[in-house]
Amino acid sequence: MHLTVHIASQQMILHEDNGQKRTYPVSTASKGTGQREGSWQTPLGRHEIKEKIGANCAVNSVFVARRFTGEIYSPELCARFPERKDWILTRILWLSGLEPGFNLNGDVDTASRYIYIHGTPDTAQMGQPDSHGCIRMRNVDIIDLFDRVNEGIVVTIQPA
Repeated sequence: MHLTVHIASQQMILHEDNGQKRTYPVSTASKGTGQREGSWQTPLGRHEIKEKIGANCAVNSVFVARRFTGEIYSPELCARFPERKDWILTRILWLSGLEPGFNLNGDVDTASRYIYIHGTPDTAQMGQPDSHGCIRMRNVDIIDLFDRVNEGIVVTIQPA
């Protein structure tokens, strides 16, 4: 089992061991692709799921610094906290690079950049780049994916 994220089509494909494929719409970085810390870009290459966070949390559970805040996202909560630009909701799959010098170690380290696959508000558009570097998914999709994958599976992020 492995995942492939296609930046050009803004889709993620789960390749299951039985040969089946599941396709999910995603939203990657509005600033494109790139490896460097502070770039606000989605890193390319081979990664693995370092950690799964949020099992059994409610849909729209809010996470800050990978911790459930006790809040459930709503338009009212969003209005109260306008400084929270990139809401991390429902589940987190924390990525770690597998390619030294490209997305592992130094100022290109995916895990140190806190790059995740995560849920986002239902009002967020999928299929177009709009994140701050992470890979956003609809909440229903991140729950489905989270329940299907294990820590350690490979996630390849490619431009095409």
